[in-house]
Amino acid sequence: MATETDDRGRLYLPKELRERHGERFRVVDLPSRIVLVPVDDDPLEAVREAVGDAFEGKPVAELKEEARAGARGEIEAEINEREERRGRSGSDEGES
Repeated sequence: MATETDDRGRLYLPKELRERHGERFRVVDLPSRIVLVPVDDDPLEAVREAVGDAFEGKPVAELKEEARAGARGEIEAEINEREERRGRSGSDEGES
């Protein structure tokens, strides 16, 4: 599905998507794209339901740091992959 912003920068999401994912989203700006992540009314409860007691007993600060480290790793891997692709395509151009 493709969509465009209006003259005020607003993005239209079809009713079907809003019904399935809700009305609130976090906008995540990645090096190669923007991602909309649905935000639950009670995000902590949603996490508890999704993972059960896997995080029981861990301090919130530790959980946040682990999540941030994981996100940084994913972003760095994506940047490295894009740079490698650029390097390969640049070296292919001179081999004609």
